[in-house]
Amino acid sequence: MTRMAAVAVVAFACALATLAAQSPDRYAPPRTPWGDPDLQGAWPGTDLVGTPLQRDPKYGTRNVLTEEEFQARKTQFEKQLDTDNADFDPEHPVGNPGDVGSPTSPPPHWLERGKPQYIASLIVDPPNGRIPPMTTEAQQRNAAAAARRRGGRPPESWTDLSLYDRCITRGVAGSMLPVIYNNGNEILQAPGLVVLRNEMIHEARVVYLDGRPHPNAAVKLWMGDSRGHFEGNTLVVETTNFDPRAPGVGPNGGGRISDELKITEHITRIAPDRLVWRMTFDDPKTWTRPFTIELPLRRDDNYGMYEYACHEGNYALRNILSGARAQEAAR
Repeated sequence: MTRMAAVAVVAFACALATLAAQSPDRYAPPRTPWGDPDLQGAWPGTDLVGTPLQRDPKYGTRNVLTEEEFQARKTQFEKQLDTDNADFDPEHPVGNPGDVGSPTSPPPHWLERGKPQYIASLIVDPPNGRIPPMTTEAQQRNAAAAARRRGGRPPESWTDLSLYDRCITRGVAGSMLPVIYNNGNEILQAPGLVVLRNEMIHEARVVYLDGRPHPNAAVKLWMGDSRGHFEGNTLVVETTNFDPRAPGVGPNGGGRISDELKITEHITRIAPDRLVWRMTFDDPKTWTRPFTIELPLRRDDNYGMYEYACHEGNYALRNILSGARAQEAAR
């Protein structure tokens, strides 16, 4: 790549990451038969797998890599591809078969890999690209939850395992953030509503656009309750009424949220095959300030949304528990 071409690529990356926020009406998306901006289609996050959620502190407030930094990331991705193609990766073993219920990983070649991005982090606010510190209340809440999960020892019951292990949910953030597999996102529209569908844990949120209020605050849902409206070409979605046992944001769920969590999403189609999905998390009982994640997504009409058929036959859960009992009996 010539230096001029590299500069052009970096400039495009900057424009893509900020276009929706600066001028959401610059691109005029097609309209549905009833007049709403047409956001429909498959918008998988697969390309973003491997892009850090939080920014490396060395980048400071800069969220676009230089060409040199991008080439280093590209080399890292190529090395990972070589690892995936190997029969065995000694640096990342699958796990110790003797440790029932211990954290394990599938072989590397099972996992989805993204494409190198010029984006330094998916978090765009605060300016340093980091999740804000947790409140004291949240730290105590998470410590209590960890204690109930037996501190990493073999699980005694199904309640010692996470909601993800139990095939219940990864929460709104966990369903959207690009991870190891099942990174499909789909938008469907009908008069008066939008459906936001995630391949991960087969989630689907129905977003009503008719102005109806949220249900009573006593009604708590794993994925919350969503209401939306259009501001120009941008779909704005507000989600509240979260079950406080739902996962947070970050590695392994990022801890617990509180029932005051509000997620505000701004979804803007900025080109025929490009969409920017911004998610702002505001939970004063969990984080010291709100923060925003931005996902620049590419439309893929050939993407197939697979069923996450985990609930119907979660053999792992039964086997983890029965194996733990057998392990205890053998001691």
